Amino acid sequence: MSDHAGMRLSAILVLLCLPLAAPVSGQGVLDGVDLASPRMTQAEMTRDEVAAVLAAGSPADLSGKRLNGLDLSGFDFTGANLRAASMNGCNLSGARLDGADIGQVWMYRANLSAASLKGAKMFQTQLWEANLAGADMTGAHAAAIFTGADLTGAVFRGADLSADLRNQSMGLMRGVLRSAVADGADFSGASLGHTDLSFAKLRGAIFREADLASADLGGADMTGADVTGADFTKADLTSTRMLDLQGATANQFDQSVNLDRAIRN
Repeated sequence: MSDHAGMRLSAILVLLCLPLAAPVSGQGVLDGVDLASPRMTQAEMTRDEVAAVLAAGSPADLSGKRLNGLDLSGFDFTGANLRAASMNGCNLSGARLDGADIGQVWMYRANLSAASLKGAKMFQTQLWEANLAGADMTGAHAAAIFTGADLTGAVFRGADLSADLRNQSMGLMRGVLRSAVADGADFSGASLGHTDLSFAKLRGAIFREADLASADLGGADMTGADVTGADFTKADLTSTRMLDLQGATANQFDQSVNLDRAIRN
C-alpha cells in the first residue's frame, strides 16, 4: 500500500471511530462530533504509564490511545507513533515531539506551548483552539487543523502545510489556520499552497520565501508582515489587511486574486 493510500485509510478509520451525530468531513469539521463522549474526554492510561512506555524504548507506540486531559508537560515523544490517539485537553507544554507521528490525533484545546515538533507528521491533526504559542514546527508536515488556535510566535520554517492535489479523494486536505492568532509566527520557506488562512491574525508574521499560491487570506490581518520573496500567485486577498508590509515589491501581488478588495491604506 502506498503512503498516501495508507494515510487516506487511516483518516477513514479515525472518523469511523468517532461518535457522530452527523457526518464529519475529512477537513475536521466539529459539527456533529460529540466532544463530551468518553473517547474525547477520558484517558485509558495514567501519566506514569505513558512515561513507562516512553522509557521502555524508542520508538514508542501509543497509537490510538485515549490520553485526554493528562499532564504530559516536558515529556519526550521523539519519534513516537501517536497516530489516531485522543489527546484533547492534554498539557504538552515544553514537550518534545520531534519526528513523531501525530497524524489524525485529536488535540482539541491541548496546551503545546513551547513544544518542539520539528519534522513531526501532522497530517489532519485536530488542533482546534489549541495553544501552540512559541511551538517549533520547523520542517513538519503540518497539513493540520489549527482553527482558532494560538500560534503566537510559533515557528513553521520550511514546514509543509500545503494541499497535495494528487491525493484529495476525501476533499481538500490542507493546513487550516482559519481565525487562528499567529502574530509574529515564522513561516519562512514554508509551503502554504491552498491553505486556509482566512480571518487569521498574522500581524508581524514572517513569510520570507514562503509559497502562498492559491492560499485563502480573505479577512486575514497581515499588518507589518514580512513578505520578502513570498509567492502570492492566485492567493485570495479579499478584505485582507496589508498595511505596512515589509519587503513587498511593486508587482508581487499582480497574480493574486481580489487585490482590489484588499485593505492597503
